[in-house]
Amino acid sequence: MRTSIFNNQDVLAGLLFMGLGALGFTIALGYKFGTTIDMGPGYFPRILSLVLIGFGILTFIKGLRSCAPVDGGWAWLPLALLTASLLLFGFLIERLGLVPALAALFFVSARAGHEFKALEVLILTAVMSVFAAAVFVWGLKLPYSLFAWNL
Repeated sequence: MRTSIFNNQDVLAGLLFMGLGALGFTIALGYKFGTTIDMGPGYFPRILSLVLIGFGILTFIKGLRSCAPVDGGWAWLPLALLTASLLLFGFLIERLGLVPALAALFFVSARAGHEFKALEVLILTAVMSVFAAAVFVWGLKLPYSLFAWNL
C-alpha cells in the first residue's frame, strides 16, 4: 500500500532536517568561516548544517522507499514542554548559573515524556551538572558560572 508523500513520516522528517540544515547554513553565512586550523565562528555551524542536510537527504530517500505513514497526530504538550525547557535554559543560564539552568532543562523536558520519575531526573541532573562543569567550565574554561544570582 502506497501512502501520500505528505503523510510519510520519513519523508516529512527528511524535509524537516533539510530545512533546518538549510536555515542553519544560511544563518552561519553571516559569520567568518576560517580554516580547519584557524576556525572562525561560522565553521562549526556550517559543517553541522551540511551534516544535517545529508541526514535529511538519506532520511528522505528512505521515506520514498518505505512509505511508512504518519500514525496519530501531533503531541502538542510534549512539543511545548521541550521548547519551553530550551528557552528556560537559555534564559536561566546567565541569571542563575549553569547548574540551576540544567536542572530546569531536565525537569521540564522530562515532564514531556510518558513516565516522569523525580528521583531519576534528580540523579540525571546531578551527573550531567558535574559533567557539564568538568567539560565546559573547568576543561574548556568557558565563562559560565555554576551558580549566579543575577535576577
